[in-house]
Amino acid sequence: MKLCGTLLLASWMAAGAGSAHAAQTAEAGKGDSAANQAVAQAAAPIEDYKIGPQDVLRIDVWKEAELTRTVPVRPDGKISLPLLNDVQAAGLTPAELAKVLTDGLKKFINSPQVTVTVSEINSRRVYVTGEVAHAGAFPLLPNMTVLQALSSSGGFTQFAKTKAIYVLRAENGKQVKHPFNYKEVLAGRKQEENIALEPGDVIVVP
Repeated sequence: MKLCGTLLLASWMAAGAGSAHAAQTAEAGKGDSAANQAVAQAAAPIEDYKIGPQDVLRIDVWKEAELTRTVPVRPDGKISLPLLNDVQAAGLTPAELAKVLTDGLKKFINSPQVTVTVSEINSRRVYVTGEVAHAGAFPLLPNMTVLQALSSSGGFTQFAKTKAIYVLRAENGKQVKHPFNYKEVLAGRKQEENIALEPGDVIVVP
């Protein structure tokens, strides 16, 4: 039976800002619709996702209930399982880890069949702060852009300066500011500002 590692990503719903001005609300609606569609596409199963520390994994061993369990990836990148003890998980895809576990269990079980699922992504996060409805940390989906992350934060407050949004990113030991003009991006201009996010990026809405 072919082993597979399926990455389950939680689906996010964006809410409009109820206290925003009428013009801004109309624009935000268009942006949220486009962003939600992009988020839905990005949330499809991704086989090449690399497991990281603090992710939570579901290990299913067919017909072996005592070995089937949900385990966290420790800060050192390893997981603990019966029979196998500590196993390196960080840096592997779910499919690669499933193969490692299968090979290890062959010493104890005849023809083990293992499936690895990422049930919680905690190792890859971005942050949205400032004048948004729901500031905080959000899982970084594959190829996630600034617009998609803003959609996940629930819309802007009435005080948000949407033309002056920026992304803070650590580059070569320095903090670099990347501008993002929400209205221009919605209008189809300055698409280069809608950059793909990286782990640890902070989106600031002044």
